[in-house]
Amino acid sequence: MKIHEYQAKEILRRYGIPVQPGRVATTPAEAEAAAREFGVPVVVKAQVYVGGRGKAGGVKFGQTPEQTREVASAILGMDIKGLTVQKVLITPAIDIAEEYYVGIVLDRASQAPVVMVSAADPRRARPRLHRIRRHPGRDQPPRAHQGRPSARRRRQAPD
Repeated sequence: MKIHEYQAKEILRRYGIPVQPGRVATTPAEAEAAAREFGVPVVVKAQVYVGGRGKAGGVKFGQTPEQTREVASAILGMDIKGLTVQKVLITPAIDIAEEYYVGIVLDRASQAPVVMVSAADPRRARPRLHRIRRHPGRDQPPRAHQGRPSARRRRQAPD
């Protein structure tokens, strides 16, 4: 299943996980209104089902509401890896202290979900992933220590 960033944030928010506020815009005027609502600066992010949006020019900053309108106008309709951008996500620009990448995939062999977490951008480097497996028939959530051995090895491994 593929979902947009704004849809993923809605799901996380529904389950009480704090996420950065954002507003979806389909027109430059809506993007400008969102920038006024959040205050500036903001980030304008193309919503397409592919990675590499930033490298393709689909993630830009708006320093003023007017500049946000211009940036959204440039991104909306843009082609990113064969997909046309029809929506942008407007979020307040923030300083990022740490960034983690999380994915959930189905392990076909065990028929169980696998949660993968990495501090490295999986599109730019071959990340060392910390896997936490949970058997679908069990009621117990993964234990906190299940990812620790990998994290310990990661700290000790020479780069």
